[in-house]
Amino acid sequence: MVQTPVRQITLEEFLALPDTKPASEYIDGEIIQKPMPQGQHSILQIELGMEINLALRRKGLATAFSELRCTFGGRSVVPDLTVFEDDRIPSNEDGDIENVFRIPPDWTIEILSPDQSTTRVLKNINHCLAHGTQMGWLIDPADRSVLICMPDRNLQILDEHSTILPVPAFARSVQLTVEQLFSWVKKKI
Repeated sequence: MVQTPVRQITLEEFLALPDTKPASEYIDGEIIQKPMPQGQHSILQIELGMEINLALRRKGLATAFSELRCTFGGRSVVPDLTVFEDDRIPSNEDGDIENVFRIPPDWTIEILSPDQSTTRVLKNINHCLAHGTQMGWLIDPADRSVLICMPDRNLQILDEHSTILPVPAFARSVQLTVEQLFSWVKKKI
């Protein structure tokens, strides 16, 4: 069978396209649509974002954003959560947060969906790390594990219930164990 080559587009052509739901990312000249979040993914994303913002945003340290497009280093990615130290958040002359972020996050967090490629997600995390991101998490609800990625360090796989999850230095007040993180996927009665 003969396959038709995929037409590569430029980053600027991609950014001019209408947004998709779920979001599409621009990686190495190709458009790749993320899978639709499901129940466990969705609750982890909401709860973790709230936890981070309660610990950091109210203190003026950093802010967690959900599904924020970040365009830098020739890619345009949409991590499930991004965290930016407050002094790095782009703002306009009125002090309002900009809509377009052309910088890497300080902390990138991905939550693996059932049909999502672990390798593809790790490539995005590594791209962020190569451009200045301090830490990346890949949360795997099926395995109840968190992969911790940091520049120039070996990948850590954390799955022991009592393990406190490492965070970037600016986020020290976020204290969360593996067990606490995954308790959010339990239905509350």
